[in-house]
Amino acid sequence: QVQLVESGGGLVQAGGSLRLSCAASGRSLSSYVMGWFRQAPGKEREFVGVIGSKSSATSYADSVKGRFTISRSSGKNTVYLQMNNLKPGDTAVYYCAAGVVFTTRDDYAYWGQGTQVTVSS
Repeated sequence: QVQLVESGGGLVQAGGSLRLSCAASGRSLSSYVMGWFRQAPGKEREFVGVIGSKSSATSYADSVKGRFTISRSSGKNTVYLQMNNLKPGDTAVYYCAAGVVFTTRDDYAYWGQGTQVTVSS
């Protein structure tokens, strides 16, 4: 079992930055593919980005490409989502997820509880 806990969400003005953290317990994240997803009110959950288990491969949704970056800290067993130049359309609950397949679909075995990000205009 892997337990995931997101943190770092909050209220930020458009153009600002936030860094979300996804801390794991139970197992090392080094062998897992880690995905980030988000869900805005009244909308379906959508893919944000993914990093491979070896951390060399990443993929991002077109809507965040060039603004968001996923990284790992193996020593802290944590994955990060750095979000720059935030827009009101980025407002959502953000979730991290752990799985074994590098995919943009939400086919991940483990999920965190989510952290709220609100971007004001």
